Amino acid sequence: MALFYRSAALLLKPYRASQLLPSAARLYSSGAQNNYIIVEKRGEKSDVGFIQLNRPKALNALCDGLMTEMGNALDAFEADKDIGAIVITGSDRAFAAGADIKEMQNRTFQECYSGNFLAHWNRVSTVRKPVIAAVNGFALGGGCELAMMCDIIYAGEKAQFGQPEILLGTIPGAGGTQRLTRAVSKSLAMEMVLTGDRISAQEAKQSGLVSKVYPVDQLVSEAIRCGEKIAANSKLVAAMAKESVNAAYELTLAEGNRFEKRLFHATFATDDRKEGMTAFVEKRKANFEDK
Repeated sequence: MALFYRSAALLLKPYRASQLLPSAARLYSSGAQNNYIIVEKRGEKSDVGFIQLNRPKALNALCDGLMTEMGNALDAFEADKDIGAIVITGSDRAFAAGADIKEMQNRTFQECYSGNFLAHWNRVSTVRKPVIAAVNGFALGGGCELAMMCDIIYAGEKAQFGQPEILLGTIPGAGGTQRLTRAVSKSLAMEMVLTGDRISAQEAKQSGLVSKVYPVDQLVSEAIRCGEKIAANSKLVAAMAKESVNAAYELTLAEGNRFEKRLFHATFATDDRKEGMTAFVEKRKANFEDK
């Protein structure tokens, strides 16, 4: 969760939020003014929730206020029946360069333990709708952990991933040692956590951390396109599919197969399963109604 060295910020050009906001984008209101994120609906059918981290001077450092706003935005998208998938991104220069060290510098063990520090960050991983991380630039510490909380990671070709907490005398605290190990193997995870070294987008793809790499200027649009593909399916069944895939990290193969079978059987109680199979037999496009 380490914020990338301040000197690096001096080498980076200031980021303008308008670079990622097409004029046709419709502003999404979650009932409150956001100070650290931009929230919209995207896609031709406005069925993709869009959250853009917007702390350019701090390279999108993850402060408590930002994570609270993100949780509120996720809650709003979760409740919105029109939204079928969610995209989280940052700027071209930084997805998120880490947690805000100034907020953590003087915290005590007692404060962290009694207040369950960082617990609310897990909201990203508990959203039932599919979440896609579109990572350009630095995804370090908490930024890397945030990306790994998402279901799919797309990376810009200049993205960098790392867990440099060891350089600040601490360790990852928002799932870095756990999710990274499951994603890239023990050896690479150990190397990254114990040295603080970063890996490139290409290395991240080779190791299985990200699924696709795109040019920087195409990344967000490709992530939204993926979100539109997901949103075109039954939202109810998509949530079931996501739950089944996530169960693979917690269960043995035999237990996981039983869990999958139960959810598979459950789809036969839905109208969407019947519509999907009927449409296939009749050689037409399915009209899912999410029920």
